Amino acid sequence: MSTNPLLVVEDLRVAFPGRDGGLVEAVRGVSFTLGRERLGIVGESGSGKSQTGRAILGLTAPEGRISAKRLEFGGVDLLNCSPKQRRALRGGRIAMVLQDPKFSLNPVMTIGAQIIETLQAHSRVSNREAKQRALAALESVRIDNPERVYKLYPHEVSGGMGQRAMIAMMLIAEPDILIADEPTSALDVTVQLQVLSILDALVVERGMGLILVSHDLRLVSSFCDRILVMYAGRVVEELAAGGLAHAQHPYTRGLMACLPQLGASTHPLATLDRRPEWAL
Repeated sequence: MSTNPLLVVEDLRVAFPGRDGGLVEAVRGVSFTLGRERLGIVGESGSGKSQTGRAILGLTAPEGRISAKRLEFGGVDLLNCSPKQRRALRGGRIAMVLQDPKFSLNPVMTIGAQIIETLQAHSRVSNREAKQRALAALESVRIDNPERVYKLYPHEVSGGMGQRAMIAMMLIAEPDILIADEPTSALDVTVQLQVLSILDALVVERGMGLILVSHDLRLVSSFCDRILVMYAGRVVEELAAGGLAHAQHPYTRGLMACLPQLGASTHPLATLDRRPEWAL
């Protein structure tokens, strides 16, 4: 853990109005710090991991209510800074890659135009320099013919190529933190590994902090330095990625038991125990 963290999250809570008129907490008392490292957040759907990332970036739905004892990035209080400061940080110093590029990219703008728009929103650069940097960004995510992809529309590229373009767009402003929310869930296994390899190389090369949100425990354990395991809006366990075999919480051990093992017996199939007291 970094001695000078980029991000400090203490007792973060995110709540939404319920049908009965009360509030339903999607994130309940989450605390962690992030340095220039790779942090994985894992859990089932509905565990609150994506809402944690969105709260940090300021993308919680308008009806949502966010509170925290401390939510600080680089000395900036994210809960009390002005909307203008938040917009400057979002995409500039903190960026986010979402699940499916088909729904994240603008279908009526070329990929190159979208990358340039992101860059010029945070930097004063000429159109010529912006294009050069956009082509360099596409090349950095291992796109073989950046000039060609630069001119294409999102529907003209594959899912893997679209996700590479999204990564290029999010990294063009050289952020300090990248939040990747299920960045490979819409991709096949081979392309998943390619995209993660690109992310890994760029994070290490640029000395960034990365939050990788995923339901895939095996993927996160092989890619991240630390792991937070979330259940019902809470962090139930934090451990080093290499220490999964020594997990203490029964929920984490249950997730591990559900991972398929080559040559191991599948009878009976492993099931995940969900005890009511874990949600308290």
